[in-house]
Amino acid sequence: MCGIVGYVGSGEASEFLIDGLRRLEYRGYDSAGIAVYENGKIQIEKKKGGLANLEAVLKEHPLHGHIGIGHTRWATHGKPSDVNAHPHGDCHNHFVIVHNGIIENYMTLKKELIEKGHVFKSETDTEVVAHLAEELDDGNFLSTVRKVLAKIEGSYSLVFMDDSDPDTIICTKKDNPLIIGLGKGENFIASDIPAVINRTRQIYIMNDYELAVVKKDSITFYDHDDKEITKEIHEVTWSAEAAEKGGYPHFMLKEIYEQPKAIHDTVQIYLNKDGSVNFKDLGWTEDCFDDIDHILITACGTAYHAGLVAKHYIERFVRIPVSVEIASEYRYSNPLTTSKTLCIVVSQSGETIDTLAALKEAKRLGAKSLAVTNSISSSIARESDNVIYTMAGPEIAVASTKAYTTQLVALLLLALYMGQLRKTVKPELVKEITDALKDLPKQIEKVLKENDYMAEVAERLIKAHDIFYLGRSIDYAIAMEGALKLKEVSYIHAEAYAAGELKHGTLALITEDTPVIAVATQDNVSSKMYSNIEEVRARGAEVLGIGYEDDAEIGKYTTETVRIPRVDPFIAPILSVIPMQLLAYYTSIKRGNNVDKPRNLAKSVTVE
Repeated sequence: MCGIVGYVGSGEASEFLIDGLRRLEYRGYDSAGIAVYENGKIQIEKKKGGLANLEAVLKEHPLHGHIGIGHTRWATHGKPSDVNAHPHGDCHNHFVIVHNGIIENYMTLKKELIEKGHVFKSETDTEVVAHLAEELDDGNFLSTVRKVLAKIEGSYSLVFMDDSDPDTIICTKKDNPLIIGLGKGENFIASDIPAVINRTRQIYIMNDYELAVVKKDSITFYDHDDKEITKEIHEVTWSAEAAEKGGYPHFMLKEIYEQPKAIHDTVQIYLNKDGSVNFKDLGWTEDCFDDIDHILITACGTAYHAGLVAKHYIERFVRIPVSVEIASEYRYSNPLTTSKTLCIVVSQSGETIDTLAALKEAKRLGAKSLAVTNSISSSIARESDNVIYTMAGPEIAVASTKAYTTQLVALLLLALYMGQLRKTVKPELVKEITDALKDLPKQIEKVLKENDYMAEVAERLIKAHDIFYLGRSIDYAIAMEGALKLKEVSYIHAEAYAAGELKHGTLALITEDTPVIAVATQDNVSSKMYSNIEEVRARGAEVLGIGYEDDAEIGKYTTETVRIPRVDPFIAPILSVIPMQLLAYYTSIKRGNNVDKPRNLAKSVTVE
């Protein structure tokens, strides 16, 4: 969601700001703007819509200066519009800011400021911060910012400019990500690394409540107690090219095809030569589960679906009860989390605000915590007691593909590792599954050869109004992910159902015009699944089955079938989701949608 950039140096600030915002477009946005210190004043240009709209304005009215801030907004308070776009200034643009997050007490502050004569231009919660800085201004930029922070409540990444201190940007964060790139004679601020990667590989990652005073030749950090601190420089190792399309027409398709490598990389770092699993960095021992009687998995969206699969993995191999909670619901459910709970949080970005909040609540209630994420040093990674990183690499398309399948791999390995420690899974079975995981990249490459066929199937779906996905056991969790992929990029209503529930209401919705996707990879329920497919076929529905290449039965029941290689049933979910990713991709582009940036959605959801 919302992207932030900032620049202090000797170059043209606007050039970096626009380039940086372009590299953050994957986060999703509905307006964009920049502010640059020029000729003794802070000048602001902002525009509803894409960056192209802002660039058109800047061609007519260029901003020249060596210090500036920029923002791409995803609307929370106030509709998308020019005036609601960031940056925001006070009554005289003395202080100008950009902000990610939500100021929870903005209405109270706004009322007080209006009573004191402040005139607001926008509907946003953000603008109140600029006016508050104007009201509390004591002539010292840093002191004023500290006074502002003492007044506001909520979540934020905030970047301030002050026209009386034209060589300085001040920034801070709480719950929302912010990094600072270290250059030579110039420094950069951003909400995510891709914005700065073509300028520097050295970055600082800010922690909650830290404050940074950024000048072109210096960066000074302060902690929550206003004491000056020294921070570690992180070296970015992945290349700028990794965030480019690499010849593919869209990021989503590129990332679907990157799954063999992403899974290979994730598997390799957690395996011993004998096929056993090794998460040595966790520091866990054989007796560390003696006082754990419950495992909580909490996540949002696609990561939540990965958690549903992980429940099957953990209960099978670890023999500890598992509950899976939607992160946005968890905090408000009066949870029964205790010190005997292990809380596993799953997040691609590591910045998902609802998941971060759920993690903090679980820890407050005494739970031990473990994060599974693709983002090193992210907020969730830093907040958790322990972290498992997936090796998906940068994922740009909003609809997650390779981040999801690497989550499944990491969670399967985690379940096996926990089973090893508890001695609830035999070493022979661990090796059998890890050997299969080593072969998984080749199996995925076979499934990807169904690309053209899935494009043909998509052609028949583009005019559908409703599509149903069916599955049993783990296949039901995968069906949920398949339905989510289709709806988020194609905008066709799609829902997943446990196939055994059809007779309890859902069959009323099945007609000749209702395509059905049926996943059947779990042999222990296959006969039941075939009966469920017959039920929808009897109502006139056409059924696309997803089953094993050696399954002679499934083709007797479905209209047509996508075949995947025969694999262990616990690995099957990672394979069976690939055709559904391709189906969603092709249905979207054949409907003329922007598949990488679906409407109303964002890659990193950093507001509740």
